[in-house]
Amino acid sequence: MTTAFSSDGAQVIQRTLGTLATVGSTGVETLDEVYRIEETCTFILQNQLHKVALQFPDDLLVDSAAVAKKLEKSTGAKMYILGDTSYGSCCVDEVAAEHVGAEGIIHYGRACLSPSRRLPVMYVFGRRAVDLERCAESFREHYPDTQSHVIILYDVVYSFIMGSLQRILESEYANVVMSQISADGTQCYSPRQTDKPHEEAQAETNPNQTDAQFVRKFGRQFALREGCSLEDYRIFYIGQEGVTLTNFMMTFNQCSFYTFDPETRAGRLESVNINKALMKRYYLIERAKDSKVVGILVGTLGVADYLSIIDHLKDLIRKAGKKSYVFVMGKLNVPKLANFLEIDIYVLVACPENSFLDCSEFYRPVVTPFEMEVACNKNREWTGEYVTSFRDLLPGACSHVEFPNPDPDADGDDTDVSLITGALRSSYWNNSESQDNLPGSSLVQRNPTLTVAQTNPAASFLASRSWQGLEQKLGETPVTKAVEGRRGIAIAYEEEGNS
Repeated sequence: MTTAFSSDGAQVIQRTLGTLATVGSTGVETLDEVYRIEETCTFILQNQLHKVALQFPDDLLVDSAAVAKKLEKSTGAKMYILGDTSYGSCCVDEVAAEHVGAEGIIHYGRACLSPSRRLPVMYVFGRRAVDLERCAESFREHYPDTQSHVIILYDVVYSFIMGSLQRILESEYANVVMSQISADGTQCYSPRQTDKPHEEAQAETNPNQTDAQFVRKFGRQFALREGCSLEDYRIFYIGQEGVTLTNFMMTFNQCSFYTFDPETRAGRLESVNINKALMKRYYLIERAKDSKVVGILVGTLGVADYLSIIDHLKDLIRKAGKKSYVFVMGKLNVPKLANFLEIDIYVLVACPENSFLDCSEFYRPVVTPFEMEVACNKNREWTGEYVTSFRDLLPGACSHVEFPNPDPDADGDDTDVSLITGALRSSYWNNSESQDNLPGSSLVQRNPTLTVAQTNPAASFLASRSWQGLEQKLGETPVTKAVEGRRGIAIAYEEEGNS
């Protein structure tokens, strides 16, 4: 069995391990059920895979050797265990899998269900303990009115109880909508406590359902009742507080949320004021409008269309008269981003669950692609609607907004007042010419009502720094002959003798 670890996306270290596989937190009798060994073998054999990457999160690595041994014995395929993913463990790490020549990936545990394109992917969510009766009781306590319109969302590790929960509630609540897992181009398996397969349930849709009533977001899909809109519903979420819940609350911010935590067996009305969170994001949009140099952070190498959104952002930033740089640095931290003081603001390209980065400790703010587009695109107005998936911003997607066409009678310069500094700011709205074709002088008059402005802020900042990096000093360093150095090891050089 071979284990492949990739920490920086650039190199794979392979080590051959012994064939002894011990079961960790999961007992032998439940290993096949929790990790869906039979279905996984079927997936491998049907796709004729000879090398398979098994991606485990840190908390499930204890069972990885036992699972890999069972799969190798049943299929004859070579298994590679992936650990220390370059980005979030919720995303499929296709880069690490390709390093070992894997032909398919089995992703275990929590997943953001972001679509991938390079390799066949199968999700095995596993399961976490949940009291089904207490969950249903918590639902009844918060929604005593049996005519309430409620959408049930959940963390994927609890998807195995949804069939049973639906049967308990549907006899009492006529207007409850159960969301279903729907990952594009992948197979999803989780242990079930119901004789009605969860995968079959998601195929049951009303043939008369219109597109306006059908919602598909973040690997979930559900159909609204006829004549109802999303604002008419409240949302019941099963899972812990975290990035998944935050993602749903930011996207469906017009709905109230009630959550049930299977770990504590307690329910609560989410009292976090979502409007305060939205206003904080609006503040970051204003910071993005004030910025002149933007750093594009690549936070994923596996989510489909990540290259397209990078090109889209570069074009958008250029048209808004700003300068952009692209950074690929794996997992982000404060010291990494502190190396680039020329950058005014960063925009993070990542999966929806990893896009909301707490930037309170960073020297520069970090925004999402949607926030950067609101700052740069005059045609996109801030309405309170929030888009967390960058794929929705691309041309042809549901939330795409075209960049404004230039006014031939205007001088291409737009001026407004910063809501943060109170100063006038000017943006060069250019929809056709490359920013590289702007006048090359260090100073240029852009608007007769304003003072002169710098066209290359990064170069100007670098010129003003006291330390500008290593200097070559060509022709200034005297030439000297090479001399023979010491021989031996540091503890006893040859010329030192014995003492």
